[in-house]
Amino acid sequence: LYEIDPAPFQAVFDGAVASVDAAKKAADRARAALNASIASVERQRAIIALADINRQRYETLVRDKAVSALVRDQAVTETEVARSTLRAVQAQVESDRAAIAAAEAAIKQVEAAAESALINLGYTTITAPISGRIGRSHVTEGAYVAAYQAILATIQQLDPIYVDVPQSTVERNRLKRNMESGHVNHNGAGQDRIKLILEDGTAYSLEGKLQFGDVTVDPTTGSVILRVLVPNPAGVLLPGMYVRAVIVEGIDDDAILIPQQAVSRDHKGNAMVLVVDADGKAKPRPVQIERAQGDQWVVSSGLAPGDRVIVEGMLRVRPGMMVKAVPFHPGGKHDAGPDRTNRPDSRSK
Repeated sequence: LYEIDPAPFQAVFDGAVASVDAAKKAADRARAALNASIASVERQRAIIALADINRQRYETLVRDKAVSALVRDQAVTETEVARSTLRAVQAQVESDRAAIAAAEAAIKQVEAAAESALINLGYTTITAPISGRIGRSHVTEGAYVAAYQAILATIQQLDPIYVDVPQSTVERNRLKRNMESGHVNHNGAGQDRIKLILEDGTAYSLEGKLQFGDVTVDPTTGSVILRVLVPNPAGVLLPGMYVRAVIVEGIDDDAILIPQQAVSRDHKGNAMVLVVDADGKAKPRPVQIERAQGDQWVVSSGLAPGDRVIVEGMLRVRPGMMVKAVPFHPGGKHDAGPDRTNRPDSRSK
């Protein structure tokens, strides 16, 4: 996406690498010095052993008066000097070991500095953390940038894309109760079908998958957010776009659907429909409306499969009037007759 001038960061990294090489060479010299000191210790121990043998031999010769006491004293002095030299060489060994430890610590320190310099050098190349589409750039070539400044650009993941759908707590609780009671058959975990309706009213061709439901209710809307993952290979869906989602979480096999225009209200506000009885007479019947399903009502009680409900021409019909019922076809033409009826569907999502 972008590249920051890498020259100063490259110089810092090169200097850190050179420091690592120098520290490793210093450690190698310290190890060589330690090996030499250890060899000196062994050599000095051999000298002491020989000096002890000579001293003991001269002690015997002095008692036999074969050599003078001066020669014996010289042998004793040489032994003591050799012991002193051994102690000095042993101290040098400890000093060399400390130098090696310091050199190894210095190597770790400069290696850490080199690693940090390499990381900073890598930051000069700015790549996208996700696959998606980038918007317009907020900086131009040659501009100065720094930490915590305004964003350089915005990248949006488009395929797949997330769609957040609000669900009212009333609807959520109702669905949960119906599922627990067995009134609604759940599709199963991960089997919920999600279809999208675009802003122009057309249906989106690909179905989404429900990811999760939020656990917090928005107090301003009384709803929770359902997150849907939708494939978007053609880039039809864009961030910020408004769509309508149809989420099929379960199926109520016993539900009855009737067109909304077939329902009227009495003076008390109760939902009523006109049905055609077996004698062909119009008869009012109270019903319980549960919710809307598209342009239809879901009826929870008051109707049974096979009932004939008057959909059009209700203003010309009075209770007890004989009617000639014909099938209702939404958006189509109907045969002439006093009224038109609809047999309610018995399947709801």
